[in-house]
This record gives sequence, C-alpha cells and structure tokens, in this order.
Amino acid sequence: MSQAVFPPTDQPISVPPMDRYNQELIENLHPPDWSNPEPAPCYNLVVIGAGTAGLVTAAGAALLGAKVALVEKHLMGGDCTNVGCVPSKTMIRSARLVADIKQAGKFGIDTFRHIDVDFPAVMERLRRIRTAISPHDSAKRFQQEFGVDVFFGNAYFSGRDTVEVANKTLRFKKAVIATGSSPKKLSISGSEEVQYLTNENVFSLTRRPNRLAVIGGGYIGCELAQTFRRLGSEVIVLQKGSQLLGREDADAAAIIQKTFVREGIQLTLGANIHKVERQDADKVIHYEANGKDYQVHVDEILVGVGRSPNVEDLHLDSVGVQYDKNKGVIVNDYLQTSNPRIYAVGDVCMEWKFTHAADAAARIVVQNALFSVLGVGRKKLSSLIMPWCTYTDPEVAHVGMYPEEAKNKGIEVDNYYITLNQVDRAIIDGEAEGFVKIHVKKGTDKILGATIVARHAGEMMSEITLAMTNNLGMRAIAKTIHPYPTQAEAIRKAADAYNRTRLTPLVKKIASSWLSWQR
Repeated sequence: MSQAVFPPTDQPISVPPMDRYNQELIENLHPPDWSNPEPAPCYNLVVIGAGTAGLVTAAGAALLGAKVALVEKHLMGGDCTNVGCVPSKTMIRSARLVADIKQAGKFGIDTFRHIDVDFPAVMERLRRIRTAISPHDSAKRFQQEFGVDVFFGNAYFSGRDTVEVANKTLRFKKAVIATGSSPKKLSISGSEEVQYLTNENVFSLTRRPNRLAVIGGGYIGCELAQTFRRLGSEVIVLQKGSQLLGREDADAAAIIQKTFVREGIQLTLGANIHKVERQDADKVIHYEANGKDYQVHVDEILVGVGRSPNVEDLHLDSVGVQYDKNKGVIVNDYLQTSNPRIYAVGDVCMEWKFTHAADAAARIVVQNALFSVLGVGRKKLSSLIMPWCTYTDPEVAHVGMYPEEAKNKGIEVDNYYITLNQVDRAIIDGEAEGFVKIHVKKGTDKILGATIVARHAGEMMSEITLAMTNNLGMRAIAKTIHPYPTQAEAIRKAADAYNRTRLTPLVKKIASSWLSWQR
C-alpha cells in the first residue's frame, strides 16, 4: 500500500512536495515549534481530533464560555482542508475550465490551438489555495481567537475522566471523540505490494499519470476520474456494482455514466478484480467483467472503496465506549456513547461522511454535552435534514428520502420531474442534460426528498433543503418568484406541476361557472 501523507507523530510532519506552500500549510496547521500548554485543572470539554467536527465543537463550546482542550495528532483541518474537499474541488475547477474551453466552439468561440494542460501548475495552484484557506483552521487562531488549549500528539483515554497526550494529563467533565475516518484498504491479492493512491496522497502528485485506473465508483472515484481525464490522463473506472454512485437515483447515475463515456473514460460496471501486480514500470489489474477475464496496464491506481472509522489506539474499551471497527463509535440519537460522559461526532460515528454533516452535528454535540440538564433541551441527530452533492460535471445533489425509502416506510409518493431541456437558462448555457425530481407525500404538498442533476446542483439544492427544514411545501415554492432566466426555475416548474394537480375537474367546473356568471 502507498505511504500515507502523514508520518507517525514522533517524526516531523511532512506534506510532499515540501515547497513554500506546504511549508506554510504545516506552519499553520501543525507548527513545528509548537509547545503544548500546561493543562488546566479540569476542562469542560476535551475534544480529540481537529477535523471539521472537532474544530466546530471546540470553537462553539469555547465561544459559549467553556474551557476547552483540542487534541490533534497530524494537521488541524482534518481531511476536508488537507486531503478532501478543498484540494479536490480546486482540481475540479481547473478540470472544468479545460472542459469549457473544449466546448467553446459550440458558443461561437474559436480557441485556435490545442489546449496545453500544465499539470504541475494545476497542482501548485491547489497547494497555494489550500494554504491560503488553512489559517481558518490554524492552531494559533484557535488558541488566540477562541481561547482553546491546543495540544499536538496521540491522545488516548487514561481514566474515567482523563485523556493522555504527549505526557500530559487532561482532566475533563465531558469529552468528544472526533477522530474522523481513513480510506479503506484494498483487500485484493497483490495490493500490499503495489503502491496505490487514495485521497490521502493523490493531491501530492506533481506529475500527471498518463494512464490511471480508478477502483470504486463512489463520489471520490467519480469526481477524480472525470478530473484526471479532463486534465489529460487516460482513465479506466472499475466499479463492482451495476451503476456508478450506487446509492443515487438510477436516472442520475445514467447521466453521469453517459457523460463519462462521452468524455473518453473507459467505464466497466460489474467488475470483479482478481489481483493487482507490478510488471516492470506498469501496474497491472486483472479483472473479470461480463464473464470474461481482462487485464489493464496503468501508471497509477486510485482507490476509493469507502471509509474506515479511526477508532484504534484510543483505549475505548478502558472507558466503556462501545465501537465497531467498521461502523465506528456507537452513539445514540444524541451522539452520546455508551459512556454518558463521552460523545462522538463526525466520520468516526456517523453514516453521513460530509464536512457539512460534521459541522451540523458538532453544534448538536455542544448543546447536548454542555447545556442539557437532565436531558432537557437535547437535540437529535435524526432531526437534521441532510443534503449532499457529488461534484462531477454535471453535479448530482440529493436531500431527504428516495421514493424506495418512502415506500419501505409505507408512505405513498407523488414525483414531480422536470428535465433541464425545459428550462430556458439551461438551454442558453448549453447545460440542458439533467433534471429536478421532487418527491412529495401523496395527497399533500409535503416534500420528502429531491434529486437534482445539473452543473450547479449543489447550489440549487439549498432551496429545497430550506423548504424542508422549515416545513414549507410545494405551494410555498410555487409562490416564490425566481429570477428569469435561471436554472433554478426548474424547481419552480416542478412546484407549478404540483399546483396543476390541484386543478381537479370540480375546481375547474366551479371556476368556469364563476367566470360565466361574471360575463
């Protein structure tokens, strides 16, 4: 397996390549000269892990007056800042620009020449932007602006109310586990001998792989497969399931699959990988699909087959915290573990493994751990209405239930479906491949869920999420004026379609009689 970006914490932190941007990144997120403070006699809250969940928990508690200790063993900011959202979306922006230039002829613009992608420059921009964003998560900011005691080192529970880190004991009234997750290892013959890429090291590349295999067709695999293809790599995607983005709407997946093929990605669904091996400079994948055996030679293999919770080495057993190595720390709906003094939040315990989910859940943890007396005022994780988005092009966004989920719960559903080729702005933009689907409880205007496929689906979905969060239905959306022309008109058109269902024969008859009477 490839080496992780981060070395053990008894060695200096290194983020390759160690250029000026990554050096500044480290200076912000794990300063080499940092001295851990002397612990306070007792903390209201000790937070283990300084990714999004831990940062929001620590900052929120400290702003409300709590004495907080925050512990991180690698880089503050966690996956999102360092090896997730920030670097991936920076790469995606460069790749989208390449796609736009290639499409320029359709808009009457002649680029006159071949597009030259400077991959090292793309990755340098990634490092520059990541570093520019990193001060938001910096150790100095949390210490100086929020008054949080920041400790670097491996943390573990050493007693019923203590955490040990770097030979210092932190005593707590409440603790929060926010240690996140890591890429699942590839359990295929030969994978230990063939170095492969994951999200933890792919953003350290400085040379573009000419041939890239992507194993796994989830959101990480799909986003990066399309990105590398647009930046000039030959890409093959090997997906075990029958569609990309396995949990998403089948129509949405079909559009992404069609797009991938059109853009020159070799897509293999139902792939069963037997082994990987090295042959000279090549990495070779042996797989079966449609009853036939194949092998593909590539320069790099990128693996995105899921996430594993970071539960090792915390000594959870010693403090009575139940956990599962695959599912993570076991929590109730209030994010409380089997030890009532200890909570967990984020990827380490939640099915939603998104930055915004960690942020929202962290706010629940602060309320429940510090400000709920005898259970009064506690908030539930299940009360959150959680949208998400896969940042392919077009994007695939979803919120709430899928129709099948509603059916399994005995809820009858009406579906309102608007394709983007019915929306003027989408046609104008040359982005008419996509749709809005809104699922409504039958006989009402209550929105149960929605899927949007559009170039900016993630931006569009917030309108529906807002409506659901505030118990506003299709009638409220239909009454809302949308600027013309915008692609968000697709949402209003779906609401108009709902309104038309209210024009029953009886309503039409009454309206006709009234108008006739006035003539």
